[in-house]
Amino acid sequence: MAGQFLRFGLVGVVNTGTYYLSYLVLLRWMPYLAAHVVAFALSTVGSYFLNVYITYRTRPAWRTFLLFPLTTVANFTITTGGVYVLVDLAGMNDKASPLIAAAAAVPITFLVSRTIMLGPTINGTPEPGKEEPPSLLRR
Repeated sequence: MAGQFLRFGLVGVVNTGTYYLSYLVLLRWMPYLAAHVVAFALSTVGSYFLNVYITYRTRPAWRTFLLFPLTTVANFTITTGGVYVLVDLAGMNDKASPLIAAAAAVPITFLVSRTIMLGPTINGTPEPGKEEPPSLLRR
């Protein structure tokens, strides 16, 4: 699982770069909010496939593809709540708090992502008897 966590982090770095570069390119043709939404959607799809093939070394499936955006919801919820707690309740600097909240969100987002991609686990290994979902892409 440690290897998956490391690969998850590396995919996150690549995904952040993909989002930002896409955003900058799209800004040439559309307003910033539209560029953000399109770049975010593209990077989420890219992140899904990078996590499928690199992090979890599994096959894409419609079920996991459709559930994968829940990782973003988990990340957003944790980081937003974390920033609030750190700034408003703990009195931390509002410039540093998002970085700390994001760091706290990574392990939880990883676990949500892992559960989506590999299904429920028992002691870190997939539950026995789980059928593999139909493939999203045929090889």
